[in-house]
Amino acid sequence: MRAIEISAPGGPEVLRLCERPIPEPQAGELLIAVQASGVNRPDVLQRKGLYPMPPGVSDLPGLEIAGTVAAGAPADLAAAGLAVGDACCALVAGGGYAEYCVAPAGQCLPLPAGLSMVEAASLPETCFTVWQNVFEIAGLRAGETLLVQGGSSGIGVTAIQLAKARGARVIVTAGSDEKCAACVALGADHAINYRTQDFAAEVLRLTGGRGADVVLDMVAGPYLGRELGCVAEDGRIAIIAVQGGVAAQIDVGLVLRKRIAITGSTLRPRTIEYKAALARQLKAQAWPLLESGRVRPVIHQVYPAPQAAAAHALMESSTHVGKIVLSWI
Repeated sequence: MRAIEISAPGGPEVLRLCERPIPEPQAGELLIAVQASGVNRPDVLQRKGLYPMPPGVSDLPGLEIAGTVAAGAPADLAAAGLAVGDACCALVAGGGYAEYCVAPAGQCLPLPAGLSMVEAASLPETCFTVWQNVFEIAGLRAGETLLVQGGSSGIGVTAIQLAKARGARVIVTAGSDEKCAACVALGADHAINYRTQDFAAEVLRLTGGRGADVVLDMVAGPYLGRELGCVAEDGRIAIIAVQGGVAAQIDVGLVLRKRIAITGSTLRPRTIEYKAALARQLKAQAWPLLESGRVRPVIHQVYPAPQAAAAHALMESSTHVGKIVLSWI
């Protein structure tokens, strides 16, 4: 099979088209004939040598795929509710930049009705991450306010739509007026250009001084201290990345007085059982929203898979809105 490997840690140019043996599914796994692979920030970190794969995981990058089921034991097919030849998408811990990929059966989901392979490949990493952090960990409820840092990212566009579909109010930050407009078009109630406005002051103004109930934070670093000032009492801050750095200076007194919960999580090293439980929730609660059109994939650009380096360069430019996808067909 064709695959994209990381020839050495470095810039986008180290991504190289190669040939690898087709992997064999083990017990609990399905073999997927991949038609499209999603591109994500962790892929960039892995390429740079900053995000090592868990033990036993393929060294090929790629955390989400869409394609057709090529093989699997009858019990594993039954567990996934799929048959050989069925269209599906899957969250994987690695190996997604290839024409074939093995995926835990519990992390395979049927293709939402009406979606293309490219659209489906953009779903798993973002949907699993948003569902885990916004709804499972932070417990966002209808009527509450969600602040999304980086509303135009793949995570951001998913968070906007899922939160709105479940009855929340959504405020986002983005780095340009054009990105802010795109977020509002997707359903965000308000978008703040963090380059020209103080996002903390704006959140307080937009909420009448109350603050956001939940913050989805991909920045951390200096943002965390500012978020404490604009989160509501009994608020929850869910940190999912550290694009602003790992060091933060915060007023712990605010944490105490406001009863703020600060959580951090990474999805890749979690157990298969944990991710399978998230998959079941997504199938029951998010997939109907996708099939009805209330939530829709946002695809910025599709590249032929051999042009993975160009896809990574676009990702690092941060000029995109939504997802970047590689196509193998």
